[in-house]
Amino acid sequence: MTHESVFVLLFATAAAVALLARRIKAPYTVALVVAGVVLGSARLFEPPHLTKELLYAIFLPGLLFEAAFHIDAERFWRNKIAITVLAVPGVLLAMGLTAGMLAPAANWLSFAPGFGFIHALVFAALIAATDPIAVVAMFKTLGAPKRLALLVEGESLLNDGTAVVFFTMVLGFMDGREASAPAAIVDFVKIVGMGALIGAVFAFALSAVIRRVDDAMIEFTLTTVGAYGSFAAAEQFHFSGVIATVASGIILGNYARRRSMSPSTRVAVEAFWEYVAFALNSVVFLLIGFEVHVEELASSWPSIVFAYVAVMVARAGVVAIVTAMLGRTRERLPWRWGVVMTWGGLRGALSMVLVLALPSAFPHRHTLVTMTFGVVLLSLLLQGLTMGPLLRRLGILGASAEREAYERLRGGRRAAAAALQVLDEMVRGGRVHEQVALSLRGQYESAVTTADAGMRDLHLQGSDLLDEENIAVRRALLVVEKDTILEEQRQGLVGASAALHLLRDVDARIADLEAEAVTTGGDIKVLNRPHTKRTAP
Repeated sequence: MTHESVFVLLFATAAAVALLARRIKAPYTVALVVAGVVLGSARLFEPPHLTKELLYAIFLPGLLFEAAFHIDAERFWRNKIAITVLAVPGVLLAMGLTAGMLAPAANWLSFAPGFGFIHALVFAALIAATDPIAVVAMFKTLGAPKRLALLVEGESLLNDGTAVVFFTMVLGFMDGREASAPAAIVDFVKIVGMGALIGAVFAFALSAVIRRVDDAMIEFTLTTVGAYGSFAAAEQFHFSGVIATVASGIILGNYARRRSMSPSTRVAVEAFWEYVAFALNSVVFLLIGFEVHVEELASSWPSIVFAYVAVMVARAGVVAIVTAMLGRTRERLPWRWGVVMTWGGLRGALSMVLVLALPSAFPHRHTLVTMTFGVVLLSLLLQGLTMGPLLRRLGILGASAEREAYERLRGGRRAAAAALQVLDEMVRGGRVHEQVALSLRGQYESAVTTADAGMRDLHLQGSDLLDEENIAVRRALLVVEKDTILEEQRQGLVGASAALHLLRDVDARIADLEAEAVTTGGDIKVLNRPHTKRTAP
């Protein structure tokens, strides 16, 4: 069968699975894996193998960039401690815990003669990266709190990079390279830091170009350069391509998208990347299924089950420690979120590709491949299929239908109000005749009135919605207070000592507000506010 035919079959299968998954209300990515396993067992056609070169050249940069492009940088920054601790020391701790449990059990269960701690550490390093694509997609569908989705997705974006770096370091140690804690820390900071720098350079350079053009096709191309170019450049110099692409995506998605793209182009670019992510996810999860050989995994079930249990226990331990550490900070996590983050730490394509990239002569390679494939399959099927019921059982979804209806009304109201404002500006500028604008103004004013009435009804029905908006408005007003104090200080109207006192008071109230939002399980939403440049006191 030709490559073209295989390509068409993969996309046709993805479309059919998407329709079926929607009808039976199953997670789309999990359904793709099952379809891949079934088709792979039937041997109907030979798909491309999921190699490191294929993942790095095609799939990983596009998927990482799309996720980073849609992350709100301000929300990300407000949760920076939780995300960073989970993605860096959390990954390292999970590796140690997993290897510590796996190595003794290897001899007890007779994985393979000579399977020791260093081999268990290789497995722990390659399985450390989480792949929450299915979970995050489900969060969006079911209406889970946005902060919870951000924590799961943000951690995954960073721990993909840190896991690859740690995996490379472990392999280097096995090859006989001298290793010490200070040298390892320096190497890690250099690889990750330079990757982030390369991504930032790409993003800001492309933002400057995007600002000077208003052509959707060109901007599709430029953002694609940001995704794949930053990854390739960082990998060329042996730095982290994953971190480079994440940095590029966050900057382009927050800085360039908001300041350099026109509204129509922004919509087109977002639609382009949503489709790219859909297409790449569809193919990569199908290929995961094709790589799995059920008969071979079944014969090694004891080692796979124990490895899966070790991975999950280590994940639970890390999340519990991080949750306890954050208990006295503004980033504290409700215990129910900790349960979801533990169960939501699915493993995916990156782990499979890393283990397949091991040399054929690598000690215990077959055992490592079998365990990795088995753990990934168990993770996707068991955790992916039970995440929805778990969210409902824990009461995290709550009144998701009501919240979605409210957000739809509020979003439509704000869109109509913004259109009215632009219409008035066009009339004042003489670009539209008043008679033409009259009927359009009536339509938009009617939309605003209808949305207002709908939101009032929902406010009366659900106090949670009112509480959430109350918190959002209070935070927006506090940010305005802080911006005003900083501007007054810059102009010399308020002295440094007085400004410091006032800013501390505002920061304390913001911290109390965020603690209130977390305690109630709420999700602070940032309302529109003036973009005032902040100056340090």
